[in-house]
Amino acid sequence: MATIIPTIVISLVVLFCSTSCHCFVKAQNNDHFHSVQVSSLLPATDEEACNPSPKGNRRGNSLEVKHKHGPCSTLELDKSSRPSHVEILEHDESRVDSIRERVNPKLVEVDSVTDHKKVPKKDKIKQKAVGLPAKSGSTIGSGNYIVTVGLGTPKKDLNLIFDTGSDFTWTQCAPCTKSCYKQKDPVFDPSESSTYSNITCSSTLCTEVRSATSAPPGCSSTTCIYGIQYGDSSFSVGFFAKDTLSLGSHDIVQDFYFGCGENNQGLFGGSAGLMGLGRNQLSVISQCATKYGKVFSYCLPSKSSSTGHLTFGKGGTYAKSITYTPLLSSSSGPSFYFIDLQGMTVGGQKLSISPTVFSQGGVLIDSGTVITRLPPDAYSALQTAFSKAMSQYPKAPALSILDTCYDLSNYTTVTIPKIGLQFGGKAEIVLPASGIFYVKGLSQVCLAFAGNTDATDVAILGNVQQLTFDIVYDVAAGKLGFGSGGCL
Repeated sequence: MATIIPTIVISLVVLFCSTSCHCFVKAQNNDHFHSVQVSSLLPATDEEACNPSPKGNRRGNSLEVKHKHGPCSTLELDKSSRPSHVEILEHDESRVDSIRERVNPKLVEVDSVTDHKKVPKKDKIKQKAVGLPAKSGSTIGSGNYIVTVGLGTPKKDLNLIFDTGSDFTWTQCAPCTKSCYKQKDPVFDPSESSTYSNITCSSTLCTEVRSATSAPPGCSSTTCIYGIQYGDSSFSVGFFAKDTLSLGSHDIVQDFYFGCGENNQGLFGGSAGLMGLGRNQLSVISQCATKYGKVFSYCLPSKSSSTGHLTFGKGGTYAKSITYTPLLSSSSGPSFYFIDLQGMTVGGQKLSISPTVFSQGGVLIDSGTVITRLPPDAYSALQTAFSKAMSQYPKAPALSILDTCYDLSNYTTVTIPKIGLQFGGKAEIVLPASGIFYVKGLSQVCLAFAGNTDATDVAILGNVQQLTFDIVYDVAAGKLGFGSGGCL
Protein backbone atom coordinates (compact mmCIF):
# COMPACT_ATOMS: atom_id res chain seq x y z
CA MET A 1 0.00 0.00 0.00
CA ALA A 2 2.94 2.31 0.70
CA THR A 3 3.82 2.33 -2.96
CA ILE A 4 0.24 3.00 -4.04
CA ILE A 5 -0.42 6.11 -1.91
CA PRO A 6 2.01 8.39 -3.77
CA THR A 7 0.45 7.24 -7.02
CA ILE A 8 -2.99 8.17 -5.74
CA VAL A 9 -1.70 11.51 -4.48
CA ILE A 10 -0.08 12.25 -7.81
CA SER A 11 -3.26 11.30 -9.62
CA LEU A 12 -5.30 13.57 -7.38
CA VAL A 13 -2.86 16.45 -8.00
CA VAL A 14 -3.06 15.89 -11.75
CA LEU A 15 -6.85 15.75 -11.52
CA PHE A 16 -6.87 18.94 -9.42
CA CYS A 17 -4.59 20.68 -11.86
CA SER A 18 -6.74 19.67 -14.80
CA THR A 19 -9.87 21.12 -13.19
CA SER A 20 -8.41 24.01 -11.17
CA CYS A 21 -5.04 24.59 -12.76
CA HIS A 22 -5.36 28.37 -12.45
CA CYS A 23 -5.38 28.20 -8.64
CA PHE A 24 -2.59 25.63 -8.57
CA VAL A 25 -0.33 27.76 -10.78
CA LYS A 26 -0.99 30.76 -8.55
CA ALA A 27 0.12 28.81 -5.51
CA GLN A 28 3.38 28.01 -7.23
CA ASN A 29 4.01 31.50 -8.67
CA ASN A 30 3.08 34.02 -6.02
CA ASP A 31 5.64 36.47 -7.41
CA HIS A 32 3.43 36.91 -10.46
CA PHE A 33 0.20 37.72 -8.58
CA HIS A 34 -1.03 40.42 -6.21
CA SER A 35 -2.92 39.29 -3.12
CA VAL A 36 -4.88 42.35 -1.99
CA GLN A 37 -7.61 43.33 0.44
CA VAL A 38 -10.68 44.12 -1.62
CA SER A 39 -11.39 47.20 0.49
CA SER A 40 -8.05 48.70 -0.59
CA LEU A 41 -9.31 48.88 -4.18
CA LEU A 42 -12.14 51.24 -3.30
CA PRO A 43 -11.79 54.89 -4.35
CA ALA A 44 -11.60 57.54 -1.64
CA THR A 45 -14.88 58.70 -0.11
CA ASP A 46 -15.96 62.20 0.86
CA GLU A 47 -15.63 61.23 4.52
CA GLU A 48 -12.07 60.02 4.09
CA ALA A 49 -9.35 62.32 5.41
CA CYS A 50 -6.50 63.59 3.24
CA ASN A 51 -3.36 61.54 3.84
CA PRO A 52 -0.46 63.45 2.24
CA SER A 53 2.42 61.35 1.01
CA PRO A 54 5.60 61.68 3.11
CA LYS A 55 7.37 61.75 -0.25
CA GLY A 56 6.43 65.10 -1.67
CA ASN A 57 7.08 68.76 -2.07
CA ARG A 58 10.00 69.22 0.30
CA ARG A 59 12.24 70.75 -2.33
CA GLY A 60 11.99 74.34 -3.49
CA ASN A 61 11.37 73.26 -7.08
CA SER A 62 8.65 70.73 -6.21
CA LEU A 63 4.86 71.10 -6.17
CA GLU A 64 2.32 68.93 -4.38
CA VAL A 65 0.07 66.98 -6.75
CA LYS A 66 -3.58 66.44 -5.82
CA HIS A 67 -6.51 64.82 -7.56
CA LYS A 68 -8.95 67.61 -8.39
CA HIS A 69 -11.98 65.73 -6.98
CA GLY A 70 -10.30 64.05 -4.00
CA PRO A 71 -10.28 64.80 -0.23
CA CYS A 72 -6.91 66.58 -0.57
CA SER A 73 -8.31 69.07 -3.08
CA THR A 74 -9.75 72.39 -1.98
CA LEU A 75 -11.37 73.07 -5.35
CA GLU A 76 -14.74 71.38 -4.97
CA LEU A 77 -17.47 73.96 -5.43
CA ASP A 78 -20.48 71.67 -5.53
CA LYS A 79 -20.26 67.91 -4.97
CA SER A 80 -23.52 67.41 -6.82
CA SER A 81 -21.82 68.61 -10.00
CA ARG A 82 -19.01 66.07 -9.68
CA PRO A 83 -18.94 63.87 -12.82
CA SER A 84 -20.17 60.28 -12.57
CA HIS A 85 -17.92 57.37 -13.51
CA VAL A 86 -19.64 57.09 -16.87
CA GLU A 87 -19.15 60.82 -17.48
CA ILE A 88 -15.47 60.56 -16.50
CA LEU A 89 -14.96 57.79 -19.03
CA GLU A 90 -16.92 59.67 -21.69
CA HIS A 91 -14.76 62.76 -21.13
CA ASP A 92 -11.73 60.50 -21.34
CA GLU A 93 -12.91 59.20 -24.69
CA SER A 94 -13.36 62.78 -25.93
CA ARG A 95 -9.80 63.53 -24.91
CA VAL A 96 -8.52 60.43 -26.69
CA ASP A 97 -10.47 61.39 -29.83
CA SER A 98 -8.74 64.78 -29.71
CA ILE A 99 -5.32 63.16 -29.37
CA ARG A 100 -6.05 60.87 -32.30
CA GLU A 101 -7.06 63.86 -34.40
CA ARG A 102 -3.84 65.71 -33.59
CA VAL A 103 -1.65 62.69 -34.30
CA ASN A 104 -3.56 61.71 -37.44
CA PRO A 105 -5.11 65.00 -38.61
CA LYS A 106 -8.03 64.89 -41.00
CA LEU A 107 -9.99 67.61 -42.71
CA VAL A 108 -12.33 69.15 -40.16
CA GLU A 109 -14.66 72.10 -40.30
CA VAL A 110 -13.50 75.26 -38.57
CA ASP A 111 -15.59 76.76 -35.80
CA SER A 112 -15.10 80.08 -34.03
CA VAL A 113 -15.51 81.38 -30.52
CA THR A 114 -16.32 85.07 -30.36
CA ASP A 115 -15.11 87.04 -27.39
CA HIS A 116 -18.15 88.50 -25.66
CA LYS A 117 -16.35 90.26 -22.85
CA LYS A 118 -14.65 93.64 -22.90
CA VAL A 119 -11.29 92.53 -21.53
CA PRO A 120 -8.72 94.01 -19.14
CA LYS A 121 -6.19 96.40 -18.37
CA LYS A 122 -4.19 98.10 -21.06
CA ASP A 123 -6.30 97.25 -24.09
CA LYS A 124 -9.86 96.26 -24.79
CA ILE A 125 -10.68 93.27 -26.94
CA LYS A 126 -13.06 94.40 -29.63
CA GLN A 127 -15.75 92.13 -31.06
CA LYS A 128 -13.13 89.81 -32.46
CA ALA A 129 -13.60 86.22 -33.55
CA VAL A 130 -10.66 83.94 -32.92
CA GLY A 131 -10.72 80.96 -35.26
CA LEU A 132 -10.70 77.70 -33.34
CA PRO A 133 -10.76 74.13 -34.61
CA ALA A 134 -13.96 72.20 -34.14
CA LYS A 135 -14.07 69.56 -31.43
CA SER A 136 -12.59 66.79 -33.54
CA GLY A 137 -9.57 68.86 -34.47
CA SER A 138 -9.05 70.70 -31.22
CA THR A 139 -6.38 70.36 -28.60
CA ILE A 140 -6.77 67.83 -25.85
CA GLY A 141 -8.65 69.03 -22.79
CA SER A 142 -8.45 69.02 -19.04
CA GLY A 143 -6.79 66.38 -16.90
CA ASN A 144 -7.26 65.02 -13.40
CA TYR A 145 -4.42 66.38 -11.29
CA ILE A 146 -3.71 69.87 -9.96
CA VAL A 147 -0.75 71.81 -8.58
CA THR A 148 -0.53 75.24 -6.93
CA VAL A 149 1.66 77.91 -8.53
CA GLY A 150 2.16 81.61 -7.92
CA LEU A 151 1.58 84.21 -10.63
CA GLY A 152 2.35 87.93 -10.65
CA THR A 153 3.99 90.43 -8.30
CA PRO A 154 2.97 90.16 -5.52
CA LYS A 155 2.23 86.53 -6.33
CA LYS A 156 -1.28 85.13 -6.30
CA ASP A 157 -1.61 81.39 -5.66
CA LEU A 158 -3.54 79.55 -8.38
CA ASN A 159 -4.55 75.88 -8.64
CA LEU A 160 -3.89 74.70 -12.19
CA ILE A 161 -4.44 71.34 -13.87
CA PHE A 162 -1.08 70.05 -15.11
CA ASP A 163 -1.09 68.30 -18.45
CA THR A 164 1.73 66.68 -20.43
CA GLY A 165 -0.56 66.56 -23.47
CA SER A 166 -0.95 70.35 -23.67
CA ASP A 167 1.59 73.07 -24.43
CA PHE A 168 -0.11 76.29 -23.46
CA THR A 169 -0.54 77.59 -19.90
CA TRP A 170 -3.49 79.88 -19.15
CA THR A 171 -5.56 81.14 -16.25
CA GLN A 172 -8.84 82.99 -15.96
CA CYS A 173 -8.34 86.73 -15.66
CA ALA A 174 -10.39 89.66 -14.36
CA PRO A 175 -12.68 91.16 -15.37
CA CYS A 176 -14.29 87.74 -15.65
CA THR A 177 -17.87 87.40 -14.50
CA LYS A 178 -20.51 86.29 -17.00
CA SER A 179 -18.09 84.75 -19.51
CA CYS A 180 -16.08 82.50 -17.17
CA TYR A 181 -16.71 79.24 -15.33
CA LYS A 182 -16.68 79.10 -11.52
CA GLN A 183 -13.32 78.59 -9.86
CA LYS A 184 -12.28 78.26 -6.22
CA ASP A 185 -9.32 80.68 -6.23
CA PRO A 186 -9.87 84.43 -6.66
CA VAL A 187 -9.61 85.22 -10.38
CA PHE A 188 -6.20 86.62 -11.30
CA ASP A 189 -6.36 90.39 -11.83
CA PRO A 190 -3.52 91.58 -14.11
CA SER A 191 -3.99 95.18 -12.95
CA GLU A 192 -2.75 94.14 -9.50
CA SER A 193 0.56 92.74 -10.76
CA SER A 194 3.45 95.15 -11.28
CA THR A 195 5.24 92.69 -13.61
CA TYR A 196 2.34 91.89 -15.97
CA SER A 197 2.38 92.98 -19.62
CA ASN A 198 0.59 92.03 -22.83
CA ILE A 199 2.42 90.70 -25.90
CA THR A 200 2.10 92.74 -29.07
CA CYS A 201 0.89 91.39 -32.40
CA SER A 202 4.25 92.25 -33.96
CA SER A 203 6.09 89.88 -31.60
CA THR A 204 7.36 86.66 -33.15
CA LEU A 205 5.95 84.87 -30.10
CA CYS A 206 2.46 85.88 -31.16
CA THR A 207 2.92 83.69 -34.23
CA GLU A 208 4.14 80.85 -32.00
CA VAL A 209 0.76 80.78 -30.24
CA ARG A 210 -0.65 78.94 -33.27
CA SER A 211 1.52 75.85 -32.70
CA ALA A 212 0.82 75.83 -28.96
CA THR A 213 -2.95 76.25 -29.21
CA SER A 214 -3.81 74.73 -32.63
CA ALA A 215 -5.50 78.01 -33.54
CA PRO A 216 -4.34 81.16 -35.34
CA PRO A 217 -3.82 84.15 -33.05
CA GLY A 218 -5.90 87.30 -33.38
CA CYS A 219 -5.30 90.95 -32.55
CA SER A 220 -7.05 93.64 -30.56
CA SER A 221 -5.45 96.93 -31.53
CA THR A 222 -1.76 96.00 -31.15
CA THR A 223 -2.28 93.23 -28.57
CA CYS A 224 -1.94 89.52 -29.36
CA ILE A 225 -5.06 87.44 -28.65
CA TYR A 226 -4.99 83.66 -28.22
CA GLY A 227 -7.84 81.17 -28.56
CA ILE A 228 -7.74 77.54 -27.52
CA GLN A 229 -10.50 74.93 -27.71
CA TYR A 230 -10.42 71.46 -26.19
CA GLY A 231 -11.75 68.05 -27.16
CA ASP A 232 -14.79 68.37 -24.88
CA SER A 233 -15.68 71.78 -26.41
CA SER A 234 -14.22 73.71 -23.46
CA PHE A 235 -12.31 76.82 -24.51
CA SER A 236 -10.31 79.84 -23.36
CA VAL A 237 -9.89 83.16 -25.20
CA GLY A 238 -7.94 86.19 -24.00
CA PHE A 239 -4.69 88.14 -23.99
CA PHE A 240 -1.33 86.54 -24.69
CA ALA A 241 0.78 87.97 -21.85
CA LYS A 242 3.82 87.56 -19.63
CA ASP A 243 4.38 87.80 -15.89
CA THR A 244 6.41 86.27 -13.06
CA LEU A 245 5.77 82.58 -12.31
CA SER A 246 6.57 81.08 -8.89
CA LEU A 247 7.17 77.33 -8.68
CA GLY A 248 7.60 75.80 -5.26
CA SER A 249 8.70 77.71 -2.18
CA HIS A 250 11.28 79.99 -3.76
CA ASP A 251 11.83 79.24 -7.46
CA ILE A 252 10.96 82.28 -9.60
CA VAL A 253 10.67 82.34 -13.39
CA GLN A 254 10.76 85.83 -14.87
CA ASP A 255 8.90 86.77 -18.06
CA PHE A 256 6.76 83.66 -18.22
CA TYR A 257 4.44 83.64 -21.27
CA PHE A 258 0.86 82.50 -20.70
CA GLY A 259 -2.76 83.14 -21.60
CA CYS A 260 -4.79 85.63 -19.57
CA GLY A 261 -8.26 84.33 -20.40
CA GLU A 262 -11.38 86.43 -20.10
CA ASN A 263 -13.77 84.27 -22.07
CA ASN A 264 -13.58 80.73 -20.73
CA GLN A 265 -15.89 77.77 -20.61
CA GLY A 266 -15.46 74.16 -19.60
CA LEU A 267 -15.23 71.33 -17.10
CA PHE A 268 -12.07 72.31 -15.25
CA GLY A 269 -13.19 71.17 -11.80
CA GLY A 270 -12.97 74.56 -10.08
CA SER A 271 -9.32 75.03 -11.08
CA ALA A 272 -8.01 78.41 -12.21
CA GLY A 273 -6.75 77.10 -15.56
CA LEU A 274 -4.19 74.75 -17.04
CA MET A 275 -0.41 74.26 -16.99
CA GLY A 276 1.01 72.88 -20.25
CA LEU A 277 3.97 70.50 -19.94
CA GLY A 278 4.29 69.47 -23.60
CA ARG A 279 7.33 69.93 -25.85
CA ASN A 280 6.37 73.15 -27.64
CA GLN A 281 8.56 76.21 -27.00
CA LEU A 282 5.74 77.92 -25.07
CA SER A 283 5.31 75.04 -22.60
CA VAL A 284 6.49 75.42 -19.01
CA ILE A 285 9.35 72.98 -19.63
CA SER A 286 10.69 74.85 -22.64
CA GLN A 287 10.31 78.26 -21.03
CA CYS A 288 12.14 77.04 -17.92
CA ALA A 289 14.85 75.12 -19.81
CA THR A 290 17.66 77.45 -18.73
CA LYS A 291 16.72 77.02 -15.09
CA TYR A 292 15.81 73.31 -14.99
CA GLY A 293 17.59 71.82 -17.99
CA LYS A 294 14.38 70.55 -19.66
CA VAL A 295 13.85 67.86 -17.02
CA PHE A 296 10.79 67.25 -14.86
CA SER A 297 9.25 64.36 -12.97
CA TYR A 298 6.01 63.53 -11.24
CA CYS A 299 4.32 60.86 -9.16
CA LEU A 300 0.55 60.37 -9.19
CA PRO A 301 -0.88 59.01 -5.91
CA SER A 302 -2.62 55.63 -5.79
CA LYS A 303 -5.76 57.15 -4.26
CA SER A 304 -7.31 60.61 -4.42
CA SER A 305 -7.00 60.78 -0.61
CA SER A 306 -3.21 60.94 -0.92
CA THR A 307 -0.82 63.30 -2.70
CA GLY A 308 2.05 63.10 -5.16
CA HIS A 309 4.61 65.56 -6.47
CA LEU A 310 5.64 67.43 -9.61
CA THR A 311 9.30 68.41 -9.59
CA PHE A 312 11.27 70.56 -12.04
CA GLY A 313 14.91 69.76 -12.73
CA LYS A 314 16.91 66.69 -11.77
CA GLY A 315 16.86 64.97 -8.40
CA GLY A 316 13.12 65.06 -7.95
CA THR A 317 12.56 61.32 -7.55
CA TYR A 318 12.08 59.16 -4.47
CA ALA A 319 12.25 55.74 -6.12
CA LYS A 320 15.33 53.65 -5.29
CA SER A 321 16.15 53.15 -8.97
CA ILE A 322 14.99 54.52 -12.32
CA THR A 323 14.96 52.54 -15.56
CA TYR A 324 14.95 54.55 -18.78
CA THR A 325 13.48 54.09 -22.22
CA PRO A 326 14.22 56.38 -25.20
CA LEU A 327 11.79 59.17 -26.06
CA LEU A 328 10.66 58.86 -29.66
CA SER A 329 10.09 61.71 -32.09
CA SER A 330 6.91 62.02 -34.09
CA SER A 331 6.42 64.50 -36.90
CA SER A 332 2.65 64.07 -36.57
CA GLY A 333 2.65 64.80 -32.84
CA PRO A 334 5.85 66.76 -32.06
CA SER A 335 4.48 68.12 -28.76
CA PHE A 336 3.65 64.66 -27.37
CA TYR A 337 5.89 62.23 -25.48
CA PHE A 338 6.17 58.89 -27.28
CA ILE A 339 7.93 55.77 -26.00
CA ASP A 340 8.49 52.31 -27.45
CA LEU A 341 6.18 49.71 -25.89
CA GLN A 342 7.48 46.32 -27.05
CA GLY A 343 5.60 43.70 -25.06
CA MET A 344 3.35 42.79 -22.14
CA THR A 345 3.03 40.03 -19.54
CA VAL A 346 0.08 38.79 -17.48
CA GLY A 347 0.79 36.65 -14.43
CA GLY A 348 4.41 36.33 -15.52
CA GLN A 349 3.49 34.96 -18.95
CA LYS A 350 4.52 36.96 -22.02
CA LEU A 351 1.61 37.72 -24.30
CA SER A 352 1.77 36.54 -27.88
CA ILE A 353 1.74 39.90 -29.63
CA SER A 354 3.44 40.50 -32.96
CA PRO A 355 6.19 43.19 -32.78
CA THR A 356 4.48 44.96 -35.67
CA VAL A 357 1.43 45.68 -33.48
CA PHE A 358 3.34 48.38 -31.59
CA SER A 359 5.24 49.66 -34.62
CA GLN A 360 2.79 52.46 -35.50
CA GLY A 361 5.02 55.14 -33.96
CA GLY A 362 5.12 54.03 -30.34
CA VAL A 363 2.81 54.63 -27.42
CA LEU A 364 2.02 58.13 -26.19
CA ILE A 365 2.37 58.66 -22.43
CA ASP A 366 -0.12 61.21 -21.14
CA SER A 367 -0.85 62.54 -17.65
CA GLY A 368 -4.41 63.54 -18.56
CA THR A 369 -5.76 60.38 -20.20
CA VAL A 370 -7.27 58.05 -17.59
CA ILE A 371 -7.52 54.66 -19.33
CA THR A 372 -4.69 53.10 -21.35
CA ARG A 373 -5.60 52.49 -24.99
CA LEU A 374 -3.99 49.58 -26.85
CA PRO A 375 -4.00 48.41 -30.47
CA PRO A 376 -6.84 45.89 -31.07
CA ASP A 377 -4.59 42.82 -31.24
CA ALA A 378 -2.67 43.80 -28.10
CA TYR A 379 -5.83 44.49 -26.12
CA SER A 380 -7.39 41.20 -27.28
CA ALA A 381 -4.34 39.26 -26.04
CA LEU A 382 -4.35 41.13 -22.73
CA GLN A 383 -8.08 40.72 -22.18
CA THR A 384 -7.98 37.00 -22.95
CA ALA A 385 -5.05 36.28 -20.62
CA PHE A 386 -6.39 38.46 -17.82
CA SER A 387 -9.89 36.93 -18.04
CA LYS A 388 -8.42 33.44 -17.86
CA ALA A 389 -6.37 34.33 -14.78
CA MET A 390 -9.46 35.88 -13.11
CA SER A 391 -11.86 33.10 -14.12
CA GLN A 392 -12.79 32.17 -10.54
CA TYR A 393 -14.37 35.60 -9.94
CA PRO A 394 -17.88 36.46 -11.18
CA LYS A 395 -18.16 38.85 -14.09
CA ALA A 396 -19.93 42.21 -13.83
CA PRO A 397 -21.55 44.38 -16.54
CA ALA A 398 -19.32 46.57 -18.69
CA LEU A 399 -18.73 50.16 -17.57
CA SER A 400 -18.76 52.50 -20.56
CA ILE A 401 -15.59 51.71 -22.57
CA LEU A 402 -14.42 49.08 -20.02
CA ASP A 403 -15.62 45.61 -20.99
CA THR A 404 -13.76 43.36 -18.52
CA CYS A 405 -15.37 43.87 -15.11
CA TYR A 406 -15.82 41.78 -11.96
CA ASP A 407 -18.13 41.61 -8.96
CA LEU A 408 -15.83 41.33 -5.94
CA SER A 409 -18.43 42.37 -3.35
CA ASN A 410 -18.47 38.93 -1.70
CA TYR A 411 -14.68 38.71 -1.27
CA THR A 412 -12.37 39.97 1.45
CA THR A 413 -9.12 39.17 -0.36
CA VAL A 414 -8.54 38.61 -4.08
CA THR A 415 -5.62 37.36 -6.12
CA ILE A 416 -4.86 39.46 -9.20
CA PRO A 417 -2.38 38.61 -11.96
CA LYS A 418 0.40 41.16 -12.25
CA ILE A 419 0.62 43.04 -15.54
CA GLY A 420 4.06 43.92 -16.86
CA LEU A 421 4.98 46.38 -19.62
CA GLN A 422 8.27 46.10 -21.51
CA PHE A 423 9.74 49.12 -23.28
CA GLY A 424 12.68 49.84 -25.54
CA GLY A 425 16.04 50.13 -23.79
CA LYS A 426 15.15 47.07 -21.63
CA ALA A 427 12.97 49.15 -19.32
CA GLU A 428 10.17 47.22 -17.66
CA ILE A 429 7.50 48.08 -15.10
CA VAL A 430 5.15 45.82 -13.16
CA LEU A 431 1.89 47.54 -12.33
CA PRO A 432 0.72 47.69 -8.71
CA ALA A 433 -2.87 46.61 -8.01
CA SER A 434 -3.95 50.27 -8.12
CA GLY A 435 -2.64 50.45 -11.69
CA ILE A 436 -4.71 47.53 -12.96
CA PHE A 437 -8.31 48.38 -12.09
CA TYR A 438 -10.78 51.22 -12.49
CA VAL A 439 -13.21 50.80 -9.61
CA LYS A 440 -16.76 52.14 -9.57
CA GLY A 441 -17.59 50.00 -6.54
CA LEU A 442 -16.85 46.48 -5.33
CA SER A 443 -19.61 45.13 -7.55
CA GLN A 444 -18.01 46.69 -10.64
CA VAL A 445 -14.21 46.45 -10.67
CA CYS A 446 -12.93 46.82 -14.23
CA LEU A 447 -9.67 46.22 -16.06
CA ALA A 448 -8.37 49.76 -16.73
CA PHE A 449 -7.41 49.13 -20.35
CA ALA A 450 -9.40 49.60 -23.54
CA GLY A 451 -8.83 48.62 -27.14
CA ASN A 452 -8.63 51.00 -30.07
CA THR A 453 -11.09 50.35 -32.86
CA ASP A 454 -8.45 50.81 -35.54
CA ALA A 455 -4.94 49.38 -35.66
CA THR A 456 -3.64 52.75 -36.87
CA ASP A 457 -5.03 54.66 -33.87
CA VAL A 458 -2.38 55.90 -31.46
CA ALA A 459 -1.75 53.80 -28.34
CA ILE A 460 -1.82 55.80 -25.09
CA LEU A 461 -0.40 54.99 -21.65
CA GLY A 462 -3.00 56.48 -19.30
CA ASN A 463 -2.62 57.81 -15.79
CA VAL A 464 -4.13 54.78 -14.00
CA GLN A 465 -1.11 52.76 -15.15
CA GLN A 466 1.23 55.56 -14.00
CA LEU A 467 0.02 55.62 -10.38
CA THR A 468 2.76 55.53 -7.67
CA PHE A 469 5.63 55.54 -10.21
CA ASP A 470 8.20 58.30 -10.31
CA ILE A 471 8.09 59.22 -14.01
CA VAL A 472 11.07 61.23 -15.21
CA TYR A 473 10.86 63.26 -18.43
CA ASP A 474 14.49 63.95 -19.30
CA VAL A 475 13.70 65.77 -22.53
CA ALA A 476 17.25 67.11 -22.86
CA ALA A 477 18.70 63.59 -22.84
CA GLY A 478 15.87 62.15 -24.95
CA LYS A 479 14.70 59.58 -22.42
CA LEU A 480 11.87 58.79 -20.03
CA GLY A 481 12.31 56.92 -16.76
CA PHE A 482 10.15 54.81 -14.44
CA GLY A 483 10.80 54.21 -10.77
CA SER A 484 8.49 52.27 -8.46
CA GLY A 485 7.41 53.61 -5.10
CA GLY A 486 7.64 57.32 -5.87
CA CYS A 487 4.58 58.12 -3.73
CA LEU A 488 1.77 56.36 -1.89
